[in-house]
Amino acid sequence: MAELKGRVIVITGGETGIGRSTVELLAARGAHIVIGGVLDDEGAATVEAVKRQGGSAEYIRTDVRFLDQVDNLVEGAVSRHSKIDALINNAAVFDGFVNVLETTDGLWEQIMNVNLRGPFWTCRAVIPHMLKAGSGKIVNISSIGGIAGYADGPAYTASKHGLIGFTKQIACEYASQGIAINAVCPGAIETNVRGNSAKLLGDHAPAKMGGAGSDNSWLARVVPANRKGKPEEIAELIAFLVSDKASYINGQSFVIDGGWTAK
Repeated sequence: MAELKGRVIVITGGETGIGRSTVELLAARGAHIVIGGVLDDEGAATVEAVKRQGGSAEYIRTDVRFLDQVDNLVEGAVSRHSKIDALINNAAVFDGFVNVLETTDGLWEQIMNVNLRGPFWTCRAVIPHMLKAGSGKIVNISSIGGIAGYADGPAYTASKHGLIGFTKQIACEYASQGIAINAVCPGAIETNVRGNSAKLLGDHAPAKMGGAGSDNSWLARVVPANRKGKPEEIAELIAFLVSDKASYINGQSFVIDGGWTAK
């Protein structure tokens, strides 16, 4: 399949989990992928996997908590490829389900910096290039924690609710200028989000990154499908949203959670 041939797509957090599956799928469909992330070994491994499969990708170390690194990611992609056709804001950190009384100022700040301010910065940097081209696709990876109140901890929940609101506003702002902006809201997915979050948050990470998901006994209680989703299932939805097939879809939040929020 080459439906994305010639497209240049930037994705943050593309080294593992949903991000890596998305990178591999989009590259297989012909796009060149620019990965921004902080897990250098995993980023290099993802690029090599794409190349082995005949695709094209590159990795630029990018911590979305720092504006200069976000600008370097975007300007690097544009300088080498002259355009950005799509942006996927996937980089995120988890709060470990700690309650509001256990949420430190440092944890709150770091969650917001990665999950909400990071996408704000990347969108602000990318949209001018899309406006110049007269087209573009942006997919912000939110969560069912962005539409429900008891799927995650307060910091993560607030950041993902904020990301959906941000998505809706900029979608309305730029729809008439050829830019489509949507959000994807995964439920429980087979990723290492806790381990990666603990690594990135460092001293700000909760003492115990536990909560739902530490084992699978909770699945039957909250997820009608009685299983976690697979990263590649989320990747398929993202790939659809950045394709021409989704040309009239804008400002929407797509839940993919095995029925969790349907109960």
